[in-house]
Amino acid sequence: MLNIIASKLFELKSECNYRIALWKHARRLPALEERDRLIVDTLKQEGVYVTSITELGLDSTTELLKAARVQLSRMSAADNTPVGEKLPQIYTVTDVGEFSQWGREKRLLAIVENYIGLPIAFHGVHLRRDFPNTNQFGTLLWHKDSEDRRIIKIIVYLTDVEAHHGPFEYVPLSLTSLFSFNYYRIYHKLWQSGYLGIKDEQLKEVIPKKYWKSCTGPAGTVIFVDTKSVLHHGTLRTQQRDTLFFVYTANPPKRPELCTQYWDDTFPKPQLNTEAVVACKDDFCHG
Repeated sequence: MLNIIASKLFELKSECNYRIALWKHARRLPALEERDRLIVDTLKQEGVYVTSITELGLDSTTELLKAARVQLSRMSAADNTPVGEKLPQIYTVTDVGEFSQWGREKRLLAIVENYIGLPIAFHGVHLRRDFPNTNQFGTLLWHKDSEDRRIIKIIVYLTDVEAHHGPFEYVPLSLTSLFSFNYYRIYHKLWQSGYLGIKDEQLKEVIPKKYWKSCTGPAGTVIFVDTKSVLHHGTLRTQQRDTLFFVYTANPPKRPELCTQYWDDTFPKPQLNTEAVVACKDDFCHG
């Protein structure tokens, strides 16, 4: 009992310190262009903002896409073997200059910091190839991430993504707000799963499928999402899907041990020329 009380008091103190830090940093947030203010406001209201790499118009986009094509050519293609649970192929490309340069573009960092509300950490980049699957498992289950209180992941589609490619799908925040009964029903189901995730049929008991938002789009579609706040998953697919994931939290995050996968040896890294390696010795990279 004493341990439970001590844990609750620690959580309460941590939350108070977090709220105070938000209040103090509010006056130091970087200025935003009007178009970027729309991204932040939409994230706060719905948890997701969808745009395109062309509309963002970042200076380093051309080099990013060239580097992505090179790395994709080295990845495995989907085979025709019937499988129910085929794991994705993931490369950690944080140390490839073209990827980290795009992820640290000044405009992107300003958007993320204004949403998170605190100094931020850019943890890194995953290049991901998802294969056809017939069963829901892993990130195909509906889930929420837990690295921090707010997490921004920027997903870039590198191929056209239609329904059969398994698009990113989410439930808008407006349907699962803290003050709604749906919020607690969903958390109960997540708790029952050990926070591993829930299947479509379980979610339908709380949120009818007609309210789920599927993010289809051509290559170059960009999705900003708070993966802590928004219930989300990748859908079942019959064709492979190629994406980039850029990951940001507050600096430091609440659970830094969950962030190391974006730069350590959890996943393979491509072989690099020395000129392509980014040292990332400042506080932005790797948290």
